[in-house]
Amino acid sequence: CWIVVKALVDADSREFPSVTPRVPAAVWGEREIRDMYGLIPVGLPDQRRLVLPDDWPEDMHPLRKDAMDYRLRPEPTTDSETYAFINEGNSDARVIPVGPLHITSDEPGHFRLFVDGEQIVDADYRLFYVHRGMEKLAETRMGYNEVTFLSDRVCGICGFAHSVAYTNSVENALGIEVPQRAHTIRSILLEVERLHSHLLNLGLSCHFVGFDTGFMQFFRVREKSMTMAELLTGSRKTYGLNLIGGVRRDILKEQRLQTLKLVREMRADVSELVEMLLAMPNMEQRTQGIGILDRQIARDYSPVGPLIRGSGFARDLRFDHPHADYGNIPKTLFTFTGGDVFSRVMVRVKETFDSLAMLEFAL
Repeated sequence: CWIVVKALVDADSREFPSVTPRVPAAVWGEREIRDMYGLIPVGLPDQRRLVLPDDWPEDMHPLRKDAMDYRLRPEPTTDSETYAFINEGNSDARVIPVGPLHITSDEPGHFRLFVDGEQIVDADYRLFYVHRGMEKLAETRMGYNEVTFLSDRVCGICGFAHSVAYTNSVENALGIEVPQRAHTIRSILLEVERLHSHLLNLGLSCHFVGFDTGFMQFFRVREKSMTMAELLTGSRKTYGLNLIGGVRRDILKEQRLQTLKLVREMRADVSELVEMLLAMPNMEQRTQGIGILDRQIARDYSPVGPLIRGSGFARDLRFDHPHADYGNIPKTLFTFTGGDVFSRVMVRVKETFDSLAMLEFAL
């Protein structure tokens, strides 16, 4: 079920009671609300900015309708970084900075690791260095049907998921009925995207433990998921298929047969690679008991995907709130209780095979 809590905010004080002390997972949302709308969550434990840079003027909040003139760039208020990183662990710990630019990072992000010997006792971070203002762009420059094109490009790996989230919202708001076949095609593309994501991360897991042969082989198989996307959408990145009310193109017989052939090839390839991966002593030694996400922390901060399922929680939107055609496609929910890197890798391994089975069924 969904629980919706509504709080009226006084226009003069702009204050509302923070829920973060009771629901720690709300901290990002409330910090973003304060940055982007200028509303003040009273009792919010973390008063630092989340999205806006240090030199952004205090009284400008980009998502307010009356906030600012976008033709003018505000003058910076400082020429140095003022963000304070927090260490709640050992105060004598050494600090290892990672970023904002680092060879292992997908995008800029500044992490501070506080270490005692080889043990990380606390960590803090700062992201949003490349915030693109996509919400404001959608609101001010685009019609509702054009935003589908923009939402595809939120992420290079999971763009279709963002697009489906947007189209679902508009369709529900306008009461638009989507054809069943379009729902199924959306589910197929979402699973192609999941395959791409899992194979990429399994390859990176190999790379990070020094098993570069596995890294290259997983990326070789990942290429087939991108070939699938190109067969079905015309793009290797699952772009351009979705629109309000359905999808732009059908899956024709020849495309279906070629995609099924790729599914069978990938199943054989991944089976061989997983067997090789699990036979590597390095893999278990460097992933078991490492990077443990404590069950209580996972409950408090509500991560999603393999991260939460690797800590023993059976949470998956496809099961909890089925969308697209997920209510009709057989699937399995996999969890592991170790909470470590190995558990998260194994969730991805199991889900890779399940996605292949789901694709076979839906096609």
